[in-house]
Amino acid sequence: MDRLTKVLVALYEEPEKPSCALDFMKHHLGAAAPENPEVEALHLEVAEMKENSLSMNHLKKRSVGNKTLLYYLNKRS
Repeated sequence: MDRLTKVLVALYEEPEKPSCALDFMKHHLGAAAPENPEVEALHLEVAEMKENSLSMNHLKKRSVGNKTLLYYLNKRS
């Protein structure tokens, strides 16, 4: 109830009243609002970067393992 009161006070004190009070309240209460295309594109880019990072980490681990194996094979020779 306190959050709702704060949002209503913020709406009342807003110098430029929004065209849709409900959207204003949703935004300030953290409700899911439709995102603009730029934000969606950024979310996709972050997801791709995370996937690439996981792939790179996997390759790095394999590379370190291969170097260790080569070290021991060369040491035995």
